[in-house]
Amino acid sequence: MDKKAAILTAAQEVFGANGFSRATIKMIADKANVAFGLVSHYFGDKNKLFLLSGFDMVNSLLEHVRKEAKDAPNGLEAVRAFITGYFSFVMRRRRTFPILLHCTPFSEEGVLIDRTAIAKKFQELIDEVEAYLARGIKDGSIKELPLCETAFIIYAIIVGAVRTRLVAQYGVPNLFEETVEFVIRSLAVNGGLSSEPQALSGEKPAS
Repeated sequence: MDKKAAILTAAQEVFGANGFSRATIKMIADKANVAFGLVSHYFGDKNKLFLLSGFDMVNSLLEHVRKEAKDAPNGLEAVRAFITGYFSFVMRRRRTFPILLHCTPFSEEGVLIDRTAIAKKFQELIDEVEAYLARGIKDGSIKELPLCETAFIIYAIIVGAVRTRLVAQYGVPNLFEETVEFVIRSLAVNGGLSSEPQALSGEKPAS
C-alpha cells in the first residue's frame, strides 16, 4: 500500500472510531505511519480529508453491491443481492466502514463542510435501490409501490440495522439476515421468500 492509500485507510479508521470532532490530523498521520505534513500535502485540510474518506468508502460500497446484483434474475433478487452485499461489505470492513456512520446525511455531527455534497453522494445508493425496484415492478417480481419513497424506506432500514449491529450491538441473532428477509417479504408480489436466507460473511449461520 502506498502512502496516499495508507493515509486514506487510516483516516477512515480514525474518523470512524472518533467522529469528525475528536479525530485529528496527527492521529491519522500516526495511524498511517507518515509525516504530519504529508497528510495535508495529499488531502488538504481535515474537512476535505473527511469528505474524501467517506466518498471513497461509498464508491467502494457501490462497486461491491453492483457486482453482487449484476446477475440477479429479477428486480426482487437484485434488491436482495444489494442488501446482502451491503451487509457483507460492512462486516468485512468493520474497522473502516464506521466512517459512514459519521459522514452521512443521517448524522447530526456538526461538520463544517457542504452537507449537500454528502447527501448527493449517498443518493447514488438510494438511486440504485430505486432502479432495482423499478425493474422488479416491471418484471412482476415486486408489487406496485411508490418507487422513491420505498427506496428511501429500504435504505433507512439498512442504516438502522447497521447502526444496531455496529453501535448499539444488541444481541439479536441473525439481525442482518432477518432484515433482508423482512424487506423481501414486504416487496414480493406473493409475500413469500424466493430462496433460503444466506449467512453473511462475519455472521454465524442460523442454527
